[in-house]
Amino acid sequence: MTDSSAAMSAGPREMPTPNDEQRAVLDELASLGGKPIESLTPAEARKQPTPADAVMKLLQKQGKSTAPEPVANVVDRRIPGPAGQIKVRIYTPAGDGPFPVIVYYHGGGWVIADLDTYDASPRALANAANAVVVSSHYRQAPEHKFPAAHEDAYAAYQWTLKNAASIKGDPKRVAVAGESAGGNLAANVAIMARDKQAQMPAHMLLVYPVAGSDMNTPSYVENANAKPLNKPMVEWFVKHFLKSPAEAQDPRINLVAADLKGLPSTTIIAAEIDPLRSEGETLAQKLKDAGVDTDHSTYEGAAHEFFGMAAVVDKAKDAQGKAADRLKSAFNK
Repeated sequence: MTDSSAAMSAGPREMPTPNDEQRAVLDELASLGGKPIESLTPAEARKQPTPADAVMKLLQKQGKSTAPEPVANVVDRRIPGPAGQIKVRIYTPAGDGPFPVIVYYHGGGWVIADLDTYDASPRALANAANAVVVSSHYRQAPEHKFPAAHEDAYAAYQWTLKNAASIKGDPKRVAVAGESAGGNLAANVAIMARDKQAQMPAHMLLVYPVAGSDMNTPSYVENANAKPLNKPMVEWFVKHFLKSPAEAQDPRINLVAADLKGLPSTTIIAAEIDPLRSEGETLAQKLKDAGVDTDHSTYEGAAHEFFGMAAVVDKAKDAQGKAADRLKSAFNK
């Protein structure tokens, strides 16, 4: 890991080198023959091989089990949303509870991916934090443009507050978490709760969140052609998600310009090989400046999407452990 303040002082450099475990996953991903999504339609992009597929292939190659991390109970259901039903997957640890609850939002640039693509992270968080995890899907672009995903994310949080007791959860201890675009959603849920004077999340876990609209930051320059996320991909996501380029300046997208006062304690997990790294660093500093208890860690040699790769990438285990410790600390306050 590197300290965020030290990382912020560094200027652009060459693209960082993945460590051996991360490189093995990226090599497997390349071998799956996916096409650059910026050359595809959204429907085609949703069928492309994912980093999660690469992890499965690597486990097979290593002769290891490809079974997901066991969680005592996992159930799919649908909950009411502002424009129809929202798919959720609820992960519950062993025991009677009541457990703290984490509402988790997956990544995918608000365009691709789903609950299956991002199954590993909620499983890890349920076990490591001993919490019920409600993994929520949301309407995706271009069929449903901004702010549809944000509206669904808040609806899932509100549903969880109202129904926590029925899923062995403690309605007074509900945190939000998300990866990439989902990290942006998690932060926005907390901001919306504050602005609506609703119950605030106990904690925000933001894993390499989309937090800015500047695509010329040091990490965008370094990682312009990185895998599994690069600048052309982000440009493609934004083109499909926003109704106009001007919306990129909306504080719900450009979180680094949002009012961050009064938000709950926050953990930001960053990957070194990630265009989003710099905006995560800036967000961490802006949160601290706003008086928010913020912990920010950058994992060297790790790439965007590494958090859910603990089966084959040790740094993911470290990051999951850090996240769980911070969540448990917040739940116990």
